[in-house]
Amino acid sequence: MRKESTGKSDCGMEHFGYRETLDRSIGAFGSFAAGVSYISILTGTFQLFYFGFGTAGPAYLWSWPLVLVGQLAVALCFMELAAKYPIAGSVYNWSKLLGSPVVGWSSGWLMLTASIVSLSAVVLALQLNLPRLWRGFQIIGDGSGQYDFAENAVILGTVLICITTLINALGVRLMAIINSAGVFIELIAACLIALILALHTTRGPEVFFSTHGVGVGRDGGYLGAFLMASLASGYVMYGFDTASSLGEETLEPRRTAPRAILRAILASFVIGGSILVFAVLSVPNLDDPKIASSDGGLQYIVEQVMWGPLAKVFLGCIVIAVSVCALAVHTAAIRLAFAMARDNALPFGERIARVNAKTQTPIVPAVTIGIIAALILVINVGQPKIFTVLTSIAVIMIYLAYLMVTMPMLTRRLQGLWPPPDLPADGYFSMGRWGLLVNLLAVVWGLAMAINLAWPRESLYGLPWYNTWGAFVYIAVILGTGLLWYALKGRHHIGTLADHAMTEQPHVQSLGRPD
Repeated sequence: MRKESTGKSDCGMEHFGYRETLDRSIGAFGSFAAGVSYISILTGTFQLFYFGFGTAGPAYLWSWPLVLVGQLAVALCFMELAAKYPIAGSVYNWSKLLGSPVVGWSSGWLMLTASIVSLSAVVLALQLNLPRLWRGFQIIGDGSGQYDFAENAVILGTVLICITTLINALGVRLMAIINSAGVFIELIAACLIALILALHTTRGPEVFFSTHGVGVGRDGGYLGAFLMASLASGYVMYGFDTASSLGEETLEPRRTAPRAILRAILASFVIGGSILVFAVLSVPNLDDPKIASSDGGLQYIVEQVMWGPLAKVFLGCIVIAVSVCALAVHTAAIRLAFAMARDNALPFGERIARVNAKTQTPIVPAVTIGIIAALILVINVGQPKIFTVLTSIAVIMIYLAYLMVTMPMLTRRLQGLWPPPDLPADGYFSMGRWGLLVNLLAVVWGLAMAINLAWPRESLYGLPWYNTWGAFVYIAVILGTGLLWYALKGRHHIGTLADHAMTEQPHVQSLGRPD
C-alpha cells in the first residue's frame, strides 16, 4: 500500500539547501492550469493561424502532430526531472544540477529574457480581439492610421501587464484561482468552438493532402514553405514546464507536476488541433485572402461560420485566454527570476529574492518584469518587424534553454549516472528503459527546431541583414552580455543567500559529479 505524503514531506527542498519560503497551496488542477495557460490553446492558435496557413496552405497542419512528437519527448524528460527536483525556476535549476553552474546560469538567463519578451508578445494579442468585440477598445484613432493598430496594441497590452503584475504581487493563491477559472473557461470555449466548426464543415480531409499551389517557383519548393509555416505550431506548444516551475508552491509536487505537464501538452494538442482542422474544413471560401492576413485569420473564420452574437461570445473567451496566458508567462518569469536571485545569480539578487511576509510572494521581480515588458512594447509602435524578430528569437532562446537541460541529461544517461541513486524513485514518474531513446529524440528535436527557427529568411524576418540574421546577432548580444556579467562579477559571488539557506547542510547538492 502506497504511503500518502503531505505537501511538505513530498517537496524535497532539503536536497537543495533552500528554506521553504513560498506559499505551498496549488492543487492538481491549479498545476495543470499553469501549464495549459502558458501554452494557451486559444491564444497561440488564433494569433498564428494566419501565418501558418498563409505560408504553406492547409497542409501546414501536419506540423502540429510533428511538433507534438518532438515536444512530448522534451516533456517526458521534464516529467522525470519534476519528479526528482520539484523546485522553482525548474529549467535553471535542472540545467545547473545536470550540467554545471555556467550551463545553469546560461539557460536561466536565456529563459528569463525570453519570458519577458514573450509576455510582451502575448499581450499584443489583445489588439487582435478586443476591437472586434467593441470599437471603443480602439482608443487610438479608428484603426486606419499608419500607427493606430500598433499604438493601440501598446496601450491595451500595458493595461494587461499592470493587471498581471498586481495579481502576482498579491499572492500565488489569488493567481491560481484566477488562472484556474480562466483555464476552465478557455477549455470549455475551445471545445465548443471545435464542435461548432465541426458541424459546419464544407469540405473533406483531402484538402490537407494538397499543397494548394504553395511553393511553386520558390527556393526549397513546398518543403521550404512547410518548414517556415511549422514555426506557427512551434510557437504554440511550449511552456508546459510552468507546472514544474511552481513546484515549491504545489501540494505533492513530485506526483502532481509530472501529471500536470503531460495533461497540459496532450490537452493542448487535441483541442487546439481540433480547432485548426475544423476551421479549415468549415471556412466558406478557402481562397479568401483574409484568412491569410493578420487582421483576419482564425478570428475571421469564426465570425464567418458562427452566428454573430455567438462569435462575439467566443472572441470574449479568447480575450480571457490571452489574459490568463499573460498571467502564466508573467508568473513563470517571476519564479525563474526568484530562483536565480536566491542563488545571488542576478544583479541586485537580495532585493529580487525577497519574499513578502504577508503575501509570501516575491514582489520585486513581479514589478520589475512588468515594467521591462511594458517598455519592450514601445518597440512595436515604429518597428513592428523588429518586434517580430525579437519575439521569434525569444522562442528560439526557450528552445535553447530546453536543450541545456536535455543535453546534459542525455550525457548523464550515457555515463550511467541517471537516475541519481540518492533521490526518491519508488512511486514517482520514470521513463525506465525508454529513457535513453526519448532523451535522444528530445535533443535531436531541440537542435532541429532551433536551426529551423533561426534560419535566416528575408520573407520572415525582413531586412536589413541584422534582422535577417537576427537569431544569431541578437542572441549573441543577449547571451554575450549576460556571460560578460557572469565572468566579471557573477561567478565570484554566486551562492545561496543567507535568508534562503537552510541552517543544516543539505543532503544532496549535485548529481554525483566528480569534483
